[in-house]
Amino acid sequence: MKRYLVVLGILVTALGGLQAEDTVNWPQFRGPGARGVAEGKSLPSTWSKTENVKWSVPVPGRGWSSPVIWGDKVFLTSAVSSGKEKAIKKGLYFGGNGKDPSPNRHRWMIYCFSFKSGKKLWEREADAGKPLTPRHIKNNYAPETQVTDGEMVYTYFADQGLFAHDLNGSLKWKRTTKAFRTRYNWGSAASPALHGDFIYILNDNEESSFIEAIDKKTGKTSWRKDRDEKSNWSTPFVWKNPLRTEIITPGTGKTRSYGLDGELLWELVADMSSITIATPFTAHGLLYVTSGYVGDGRKPIYAIRPGGKGTINLKTGAVDKSIAWRQPKAAPYNPSTLVYKDLLYVLYDFGFFACFDAKTGAEIYGKVRVRERERTPFTSSPWAYGDKVFCLSEDGDCFVYKAGRKHELLRVNKLDELCMATPGIARGSLFIRTASRLYRISE
Repeated sequence: MKRYLVVLGILVTALGGLQAEDTVNWPQFRGPGARGVAEGKSLPSTWSKTENVKWSVPVPGRGWSSPVIWGDKVFLTSAVSSGKEKAIKKGLYFGGNGKDPSPNRHRWMIYCFSFKSGKKLWEREADAGKPLTPRHIKNNYAPETQVTDGEMVYTYFADQGLFAHDLNGSLKWKRTTKAFRTRYNWGSAASPALHGDFIYILNDNEESSFIEAIDKKTGKTSWRKDRDEKSNWSTPFVWKNPLRTEIITPGTGKTRSYGLDGELLWELVADMSSITIATPFTAHGLLYVTSGYVGDGRKPIYAIRPGGKGTINLKTGAVDKSIAWRQPKAAPYNPSTLVYKDLLYVLYDFGFFACFDAKTGAEIYGKVRVRERERTPFTSSPWAYGDKVFCLSEDGDCFVYKAGRKHELLRVNKLDELCMATPGIARGSLFIRTASRLYRISE
C-alpha cells in the first residue's frame, strides 16, 4: 500500500497537479476532435511578449503549421530557405499568387522542444532541395500540421512526402509524394488526420485529386480513391458517431463522407463557395461544415446529422432529414468556426465576429466589428477555454471575448508580430507560433 501511494505521488507531481478534466495532449490541428476547445483551470487569459510567458524560442524559416503537444514534447515544422523570401503582406488582397517556385534551396525541418523549458530536444531534416511548386505569398512550404498518437509523430509536407518518427526523433519510415499544381498556384495546406491504424491524406489539386489511407506502422497504402474535385484546402475529419465512423472531406463540388474502407457513404451537393478551407468538426451530435470564400455570395454553414445516405442534393432548395440546419451566408473564409458549449462562433477574415445557436442555427448576434472603424485581418482559427473565446489576428493581437449570448470584449493581448498559425493548448499552457518564435504562455 505504501509503495502504491509513493508511485501515485510521483505521478501527480509529474503531471503538475492536473485536474481530471484538463486537456493533457494536443495531437493534431485544433486539438482533440479538431474543435479548438480546451479545459484547464490555469489556462491564460492575459499575456504580452513578457507577461505570463514561461518561455519563447526562435523558430528558423517559415511555416504556418500549428504546434502539437504530447507529454513533455512540443513538435513543430518549418521550411528554412537558403536565401531571402518575399515579404508577407497582411490581409486579403489580389496579386499574391505565386508565378514560379522559390529559387532558393529549402530544408524541410521537424523540431521537438521541451514542454517545460523550451529547450530544443532534437531536430530532423526531412528533405532538402529547391521547391517544386509555387506558393501564394502568404503561404509557405510548411503549412501542414503534424499528427501524433503518443508513440510516433507523423509529418506531412505535401510536395515532399510523409515522415514517421518516434518521439525521440528516430525515423521509422518515409515515403515520397508527387507535387501537384494547385489553383492560382496557392500551394498546399490540408493537414493529415489520424484514426486507429491509419493516416488519412486529402490532396485536392488541379491535376489529380485523391484521398488516401496509409498504414501508420509501415507507411504502405491501404486504399486510395480518386476525387472529382479541383483544389481545396480543408483538412479531413474523422467523425465517430453513434451509427458509424466516417471520413469527412469538404469540397467545392461536393462534401463527401467515406467509410473506413474507402467506400463512399454519402455526398452533399450544395451551394458551397468556390474555395473551401475550413476544417469540419462535431459537437452536440452534429457535424459542422463551412465554406466561405469572401468573393462569393454563397457562404454556407451546414449542421449535419449522422446517417446520411447516397446523394443529398440541396442546390434546388430541397430539404433533407440529415440536415439539421443551415445558414447560407454566414461562413468565414480561412478560419474554422468554433462551437463552445451551446453556441457557434464565427470569426471573419476582415475582422468581424458573429454568434449562432449551435443546435438550431438561430442568429444570436450578427457581424460585429472586432476593432471599431478599422479592418483587422484574421487567418488563424479561434479557440476557447475558461468561458472565454480567443481570436488571434495577423497583427499578433488576441481579442478575448466572454463566451455567451452577449457580445463582450474583455481585453486585447499583444505580441506585436505576424501570427497566422492556429495555437496549441495543453496542461495549462497556450502555445502560440509567430512569424519567428514559439511562445509557451501560462498563468
